Amino acid sequence: MKRLPTILAYIVLVVGGVLMVFPLVWMLLTSLKPAGELFNLEVLPRAPTLDNYRQVLTQTDFPRWFLNSLGIAGITTVSVLFFDSLAGYTLAKLRFPGKEIVFVLILATLMVPTEMLVIPWYVMSVQYGWVNSYWGILFPGLMSAFGVFLMRQFFQSLPSELMDAGRIDGLSEFGVFWRVAFPLVRPALAALGIFTFLGNWNAFLWPLVIIQSPEMRTLPVGVALFSGEANTAWHLIMTASSLAVLPVVLVFLFFQKQIIEGVVLTGVKS
Repeated sequence: MKRLPTILAYIVLVVGGVLMVFPLVWMLLTSLKPAGELFNLEVLPRAPTLDNYRQVLTQTDFPRWFLNSLGIAGITTVSVLFFDSLAGYTLAKLRFPGKEIVFVLILATLMVPTEMLVIPWYVMSVQYGWVNSYWGILFPGLMSAFGVFLMRQFFQSLPSELMDAGRIDGLSEFGVFWRVAFPLVRPALAALGIFTFLGNWNAFLWPLVIIQSPEMRTLPVGVALFSGEANTAWHLIMTASSLAVLPVVLVFLFFQKQIIEGVVLTGVKS
């Protein structure tokens, strides 16, 4: 009887895991079905084919959309890691008038929904000529208030004596940040980088608003166009989605330890 709670816990976890994985498996198997088999209730395709993948890769702009999303997500991630960690270090380890007010104002931006910012972002983009440009897609995500908060929490946990030792050794303040503090917050950097990459990889609303030409589209915007009022190409949607999810799966497989460690440590920093 003592093992009953453990057995029940494993059963619940297995059932939950199956429910979460099944839609992904269904999507992958559906991408291998010919168009005539799409609405069959059978899970396994009767005649598996790669024609859907050939069509997506050769007859659409999917490769260009993939590179657009990869470049935008990569550049945004690098920018967030550098600037958010720099701001977090400044708010955690430096003293200057109004520091707490600045931090509170940064946190206050988290309460503003992204949908409310789309109009002012677009007006500014029109004024500066950023519409239908990579910079227009990039600029809203180059820094994040959540990243500043996360990095500040981690930098606060570092002993200030380490920073003082770096200053005594002759390092500049940026040198102390870059050579002493920055390497010590790798779990937070890994978690922030993964969340930022995934968030920008899946971004839909802002790219949809700012993009006008087909070659500038990102993956979510491009895949959404496979669905129309008159006809929905479900076989292409499933195929494109299967290809689009590969980077996300790879990121999780290679960095799942950092994801879990970063989330756990975030909850205990103060």
